[in-house]
This record gives sequence, C-alpha cells and structure tokens, in this order.
Amino acid sequence: MGDPIFDATGLSKAFGHIDALREVTLSLSGPSIIGLLGRNAAGKTTLLRHIVGLQLPTAGTARTFGVPTRILGHEQLAKIGVVTQTPVFLGWMTIEQQLRYLSAFYPRWDVDREAHLLELLELDGTSQIKALSTGSVQKLAIVASLCHRPTLLLLDEPVSNLDPIVRDRFLKFLLEVVQEDAATIVISSHVLHDVESVVDWVVCLNDGRVVENAALDDLKERYTEWRVAARTRDLPAHFEEACVAHETSVNRRTATLVVRAAEADVSAFRQRYDADVEVAPLNLQGLFPALVHGRRH
Repeated sequence: MGDPIFDATGLSKAFGHIDALREVTLSLSGPSIIGLLGRNAAGKTTLLRHIVGLQLPTAGTARTFGVPTRILGHEQLAKIGVVTQTPVFLGWMTIEQQLRYLSAFYPRWDVDREAHLLELLELDGTSQIKALSTGSVQKLAIVASLCHRPTLLLLDEPVSNLDPIVRDRFLKFLLEVVQEDAATIVISSHVLHDVESVVDWVVCLNDGRVVENAALDDLKERYTEWRVAARTRDLPAHFEEACVAHETSVNRRTATLVVRAAEADVSAFRQRYDADVEVAPLNLQGLFPALVHGRRH
C-alpha cells in the first residue's frame, strides 16, 4: 500500500435531523480493490460523494490525493473515474458521440481501451443513448469511467443491471486495471458473491459508522461458521458465548452461528450443549451479517 488516496478524520454528514455519516475516520490506499459494504442507507453513497467533493462534511475533514475535497481541482478530478447508481448522458447522442465529447476533457483518453471495452461489454457505438436499456446505460457509464485511465475509480452498484456473463467480464477487467494503471478501485455493491471474487480489502459501514476495515483474507481467518445439531436435548434460544458474533438461525434442534475463530473452543461447546458441530469457512455473503449486526466486545 502506498500513500493514502483518500483519508477522513471525524467525518460527519447530516441532512437535517438525519446523520448519514457519523465520525468516520478512514484511510484508503492502493493499488487495490476495496469493497465498500453496508445495508441500504448505511452511508456508502454519501461517503463516495464526499471523496469527489460532491458533498462536503458537516464536521471533520476529508482529503483526496492529499487535497481537501472542498477545493479539488482539475488536476485531481482528472485522475478520478465514477460510475453512479443512476448515470445520466445526453440522450440525443449516440454512444460514439458521447464518448468523443467526454474524451475532449481528458488528455489521457485511451481509444484502444475504449474499443476494447465496447466489445467486452457488447455495446454498439452507433446506438442512440435514449434508446438504450438500463443495463446498457450502466455499461456506457463503465466505459466512460475507465478510458482516461483513472488512478481512483469509484463504482456505486456498477453490476446491478448487468447480465451474469458481462458482469463476470467486467469484474475480471477490473483486475487488469489495478495491474496496468496501479489504480485504487472502491466498489459498493450488494452483489457480494461477485464482489468477493475481486476485492482484497473490505470497508463496512452501518448506520453511518465504519464497523469494519480489514483485508478480506484476515476477515475470513477471523470468523468461521458453526453448524450445530442437537443430540439429546434442545438448544437454547440464544447463545451467550463471547465467541459467537452472530446467530444466523437458531431453533430447538439446529443452529447456524458465526464465530470468532480465535476465541472459540469447539470441543467445550460440543460438550456443553451435547451437540454435533460442523465447522465451515465463510464467504463474504456469510460474513456480512456478522460485520453489520455482530455482537462486539
């Protein structure tokens, strides 16, 4: 990891009586692909908008490329690519015309990458934008965000409207971007299975606060799943053990638990509850409930 691409200290953002971000202290570095996770209204989009200066803190500080986000200039903004949840383009233009218009603002626009992405994402440059489907508009936003070879790429739900084949191609291309451009990519998505295939770092927000900020591999080592089956007596309605971070399902005969591996004693647990316990690794989908709702020390 190099110098921070973005750093925030005590960053808070309020919209009237609603606190969208609450004292966020965070540093993002690269090259890497960072998964920005959280439930709806957790503050993910608000944080992304602060990174590019579209929103300014109510309290605290935010800096991108070492510059306060309130005074970001062309030098910094030209190094950023963004895909929003609802991209907007000039509907009367064709895809090719829109890209030519955008390329005029970026001296480093790569026409070879543009051609490659149009083919990869199955976009016809002669198509008129107002006739595009929602998925094709999202594809165009991806092309527009990548052709100037940004150092920082912010992706807000970029795969939600892509079919599985194109989604897989795009995510694999992101790995190439990190290598070729030494880029830092922040991807916010609810499609956790797909995101897991490319991210190496996870930042998780809940209720406007950072509740996790760690390497994905470290999280997978830190937590494990226990599938519990009672033998001779019913299981409790709730497990009080400190090692249990989250109970994903519990009934009288079975339970599925997310457990902090370093604190867990599976033998003692089996004996205490007279139960069989199957220990299994967790993927990001399985980790997510523990990250946002888990019992913490």
